[in-house]
Amino acid sequence: MPDWLTNIVGSDVAAWLDYVTNGRHLQWYASFGYTIGAALLGGAVALVLGLTAAALRRSRFLPVRLASAGYANIVRGVPDVLFFLFFPLAFEQALEWIVATGACSVEERAASSALWPPCRDANIFFSTTQYFLLASVTLGIVYGAFASSVIHGATAAVPRAQLEAARAFGMSERQVLWRVQIRQMWIYALPGLSNVWMLLVKSTSLLSLLQINDIVMWADRLGAPNFQSRAGPIHPDWRWRYYLVLLVFYIALTWLSERFFRWLRRRAGRGMIAAEA
Repeated sequence: MPDWLTNIVGSDVAAWLDYVTNGRHLQWYASFGYTIGAALLGGAVALVLGLTAAALRRSRFLPVRLASAGYANIVRGVPDVLFFLFFPLAFEQALEWIVATGACSVEERAASSALWPPCRDANIFFSTTQYFLLASVTLGIVYGAFASSVIHGATAAVPRAQLEAARAFGMSERQVLWRVQIRQMWIYALPGLSNVWMLLVKSTSLLSLLQINDIVMWADRLGAPNFQSRAGPIHPDWRWRYYLVLLVFYIALTWLSERFFRWLRRRAGRGMIAAEA
């Protein structure tokens, strides 16, 4: 801290500024980007999967309908933590198995049948960015199942009379679907999708399970009792203070999300009687 700034704010304030702007704290501040990025990317994946699964549930082919319904029902019943651990690990080992078929000899695979991976060349080390993408896709897969149920129910909530009226005016089935049913579906789906988004945002606290230095991991590290061999304890257990910062952050994110979805509902409901009810 420069001497001139210390003279202005005082030594006590300068010491606190030194503490909250050191390298470890700057890394903690940067890790907030992981949380917001994972939520946005995971939300985009969840919306795409939700729309796709909801559309497939209306397919004429029974196996397609069963597969989409199974995705929605099975994934919703699996705990988030379990799926968060299973999917990235399964993806990593499947990739290593594919690499091992070409990189490892038959002798190496036979000699190390009880080990994984069977040879050193097949060992894959993901970077933080790759783990981040895996985490985002995992969030999207989990909450895409919830989104598909919301969208499927919202599509069925569109009044049948409006669909029949559109057909009576000569619209094709494709026009009825896109111009009437999907157009009006959003006003029914957005309240449920906002809840799915809130659940997804809360699940970003699991990023540390994939070796990502997220805000929760940094809060635990920075708030833990800090000791140095020469100076002794730098500070006692301050984790509650760092967790309080995370509490404020998630509340602020929830408030912004609520305002955003309120704006979306007003925009989607323009000219619709259901929006005024």
